[in-house]
Amino acid sequence: MKASDSSPEVSLAERLTLHRQHVDAVSYLLAEWAHAIDQNRVEAIAGLMLPEGRYTVTSRFNHDRGLPMAIIDARSAAQLRDRIKSMRLANIYQPQSYRHVISAIQVIGQTEAGLLQVRSSFVVVRTMELMGDSMLFASGECHDLIDLGGAEPRFAQRRMVYDSRAVETLMVIPI
Repeated sequence: MKASDSSPEVSLAERLTLHRQHVDAVSYLLAEWAHAIDQNRVEAIAGLMLPEGRYTVTSRFNHDRGLPMAIIDARSAAQLRDRIKSMRLANIYQPQSYRHVISAIQVIGQTEAGLLQVRSSFVVVRTMELMGDSMLFASGECHDLIDLGGAEPRFAQRRMVYDSRAVETLMVIPI
């Protein structure tokens, strides 16, 4: 996370304690997001966010420079639902599927509001269904703020930072 996104410096002992206490709930939420997309249940990801939650997909180049440009920037769960509905009804694109690999999950802090600060790495492999070709579509790091205050954990913020400066083709499906 950028320094402006984090709380005051947290000691390693405090980070380890937070991580141990919450890694199961955090890992489950991250896996549920990935499985919803990978199993073509994309509509379910909006339900994993707080109503005012924000989902952003941006390049590392822009992220590292604090530039606001993102290829996806949904400022609420409702806006994410609208994008997914558009993907299903209005967009025309070759049938494809994703497969996520998530690793290096760390609870690295907690905001004053009690949201967990989480980072993880991801790789997304895209398979073009008609031809069967699979390729590395995106890799990068997730910067998440997770709310554990409700009945189930929810994303307050999900920022996907992909490593390349550009996406090879149109990103229709959220990653």
